[in-house]
Amino acid sequence: MNEILNLNINEMPQTQFDCSCGCRHNFSVHEMSIRKGAIQDLPGMAEPFRDGKILVVFDSNTYQAAGKQAVELLKGNGFNVKELLFDTGDDILIPDEKTLGRILEEQDLDTSLMVAVGSGVINDSVKFVTSRSGLPYIVVATAPSMDGYLSDGAPIFSQGHKISPVAHLTYGLIGDTDILETAPDDLIRAGFGDMVGKITAIADWDLAVKANGDYRCDTCVELTNRAMKVTFDSCDQLPARDPKALGDLLEGLTLTGVAMALVNISRPASGAEHMLSHFWEMDSVERGVNPNHHGIQVGVATPVIARFYEELEDLLPEGVKDFCPPHEEIEALLQRGGAPYRPQQINISRELFHESLLKGYKVRPRYSVLQFAKDKGVLETIAGKITAELYGE
Repeated sequence: MNEILNLNINEMPQTQFDCSCGCRHNFSVHEMSIRKGAIQDLPGMAEPFRDGKILVVFDSNTYQAAGKQAVELLKGNGFNVKELLFDTGDDILIPDEKTLGRILEEQDLDTSLMVAVGSGVINDSVKFVTSRSGLPYIVVATAPSMDGYLSDGAPIFSQGHKISPVAHLTYGLIGDTDILETAPDDLIRAGFGDMVGKITAIADWDLAVKANGDYRCDTCVELTNRAMKVTFDSCDQLPARDPKALGDLLEGLTLTGVAMALVNISRPASGAEHMLSHFWEMDSVERGVNPNHHGIQVGVATPVIARFYEELEDLLPEGVKDFCPPHEEIEALLQRGGAPYRPQQINISRELFHESLLKGYKVRPRYSVLQFAKDKGVLETIAGKITAELYGE
């Protein structure tokens, strides 16, 4: 029982086990290679799809980081390769109808596999399209920037709204630490912020169990706790781009992805802090400006949600508050990893911030501390108090 807890991360693919939560879990990812030089494993991972065409998707930045090498490796091993480049210039690629439609348009009838070379947007976009067209995909990670490499959710934009439809799991993951070392600083900060967000995500999950009767898998909680420990133990070295710290960050994000894949929901990794991030991102897209990286916003939102737990301490079910440390500790942790820790640092206006506290619970149909505060009739009071504390009266 719970055998996956005894495996190292590269041994976890295709694991099936009976869990103490009462479910039989199946981690259906076929292969993972997280190590120095892992991109060399791409041709072998793609071998089952040799008879068809491989569509390799990247943007201008990820082409330089790993896309060019991925294409050369596949072509050098006799694969029929088609390339799709998103040339975004100084803009950020948005996973919207235009991006998704372009990927689908480039999928020829004889395509047997897609390879996503990138991180958040490239991975999510290819994941969504392949889930709808029935193709497998492999992701070549270019930055330790988010935890969605191994989740089956695909956050995308639909008519200006951020949604997270169920897609499918990747066939394989390539995490080459040599490539990760070239990732831009802001993407490293984003990955660390995303990991810090697991603190309140786990607290929200416990609250949802005790206040709303939700299901929880303690094996997945254990995987997420391990992910946080391996990341936080070396996070002081992230600002210096220490190779071990970067590898630990990717391992933490990947372990969290495994937890999400096991329960087919993002509960082990996502709570109210993600709702605030999505709210802020939708505002940026609506105004036609580049949004902050998702994980950076998640990190900033985490001590904000911790403040909710502090304000609600006397109303919370027994034991819930134990999962959420004081907001000062979370802010200090973010600073250790070189990440922003206050909304003003990422240009979140007072008006947008206050509105997100009042309406963030509507972003996703998931029970969280925001919904709990609303149910108790204190959401507006707490939102006003936290806004005043952070932005002044």
